[in-house]
Amino acid sequence: MLDHTLDDWKSRAEALTFRDKAFIDGRFVDAASGKKFRSVNPATDAVLAEVAECDAEDVDRVAAAARRAFETGSWSRADPGHRKSVLLELADLIRDNLEEMALLDSLDMGKLVTDAATVDAPGSAHFFQWYAETIDKVFDEVAPTGKGDLALVRRVPLGVVGAVTPWNFPLDLATWKGAAALAAGSSVMLKPAEQLPLSALRLAELAGEAGVPDGVFNVVPGYGATAGRAPGLHMDVDCLAFTGSTAIGKKFMEHSGQSNLKQVWPETGGKSPNLVFADCEDLDAVADMAAFGIFFNQGEVCSANSRLYVERSLKDALAEKVIERARATQPGDPLDPASKMGAIVDARQTDGIMRFVEAGKKSAQLVAGGERVTVDGRGCFVQPTIFDEVAHDDPLARDEIFGPVLAVIAFDTEDEAIRMANDSVYGRAVSVWTGNLSRALRVSDALMAGTVSVNTVEALSAMTPFGGMKQSGFGRDLSLHSLDKYTALKTTWIKYKA
Repeated sequence: MLDHTLDDWKSRAEALTFRDKAFIDGRFVDAASGKKFRSVNPATDAVLAEVAECDAEDVDRVAAAARRAFETGSWSRADPGHRKSVLLELADLIRDNLEEMALLDSLDMGKLVTDAATVDAPGSAHFFQWYAETIDKVFDEVAPTGKGDLALVRRVPLGVVGAVTPWNFPLDLATWKGAAALAAGSSVMLKPAEQLPLSALRLAELAGEAGVPDGVFNVVPGYGATAGRAPGLHMDVDCLAFTGSTAIGKKFMEHSGQSNLKQVWPETGGKSPNLVFADCEDLDAVADMAAFGIFFNQGEVCSANSRLYVERSLKDALAEKVIERARATQPGDPLDPASKMGAIVDARQTDGIMRFVEAGKKSAQLVAGGERVTVDGRGCFVQPTIFDEVAHDDPLARDEIFGPVLAVIAFDTEDEAIRMANDSVYGRAVSVWTGNLSRALRVSDALMAGTVSVNTVEALSAMTPFGGMKQSGFGRDLSLHSLDKYTALKTTWIKYKA
């Protein structure tokens, strides 16, 4: 894949067949209403497919199928070794269909196909494999008791898990939630973002081919206000795992109280700071990663390092280096391996980004980018954009833009940097650059965030939990800790004749 040309990717894209129906109880079906909605390529404005538009009635169908599958025990009570082998087979099937999965996300969302083929799709296979390997290695407990008593504490699957995922990493986030929930033995109702349902539908088909029983992994495409809202209010959904905006995360928590008090695990917004101290050791490495941290995936990342705080003596030198990298990271055809940045997901998101940019031109100093552009006269593209001399209370530094827009702010002292970094409603992630170990540990201790990356950005692995603090939510994906979302602790106390 690394040697594919633009023509290679275009040829493969033209040969794709899109799954355009809901996947319920092991088969593709139309929405109960018969309605459809368009899945559009944001780089070309071309309609990729007319997809089944599910609503509350379809969610009812999924809930019934998922509950039936759970209660029959075909998955929930299957031998751990069997569930492990099935998920390992699914990981292999994703690898066997890697180019297709990468193309589906690139075409549907606008991300670079090279990123999808080297990061997203391989990551999905890796995470399914990782959770498959946990199935026969996560043990239950025996609590200490007195003579004649035996107290067993077991993890048991919750039942029906609703997973509502965003559009920025469609395959990966469907995997982060789906793989852990399946490993735990639960049934899954996946509602992908309406902008890009195609990879989720193909993933469901592959899950069936791997041996996941009917009704255990279901996908209901549709709009958030209908197909997305319904799982939160459904009386037979036991858990709602959500990644998306803070506002919608709060809505799902309301829905829990209005229905069956289901567990809700929100992983929500962010406005992640990047703190650069004058004692950092390699300014070019800092500039490379600062640019990556905001421009990767067009800045459409909940943990994007969109606030760059730099010690004043270093600020101008670092800003110039990041500007150089922004100028070299211009949007292009997502299928072209030479492109450095892809398309914004849709016109609505593009318009929202540009409103922030236009307002920023009046409140701060625009030093790079700042324009909406097209490629071959079409599509939703925004230049990598940098504002300098940004006030700490400017919306550029306060609000989640979810686009390739960086705010540069100078600081004079360590305490000031920490104060500004923490002065946010969000607490998703932070990066710290310093060559001083004591400072690295001291500053990391003081920062309120789910992940602190020292001398790098976006440190992430299957072994470590991914999530935030404050209004970035309290849900955690990845690591063994994510299994807590999809299991309940059940105590069985046995009295016996000693």
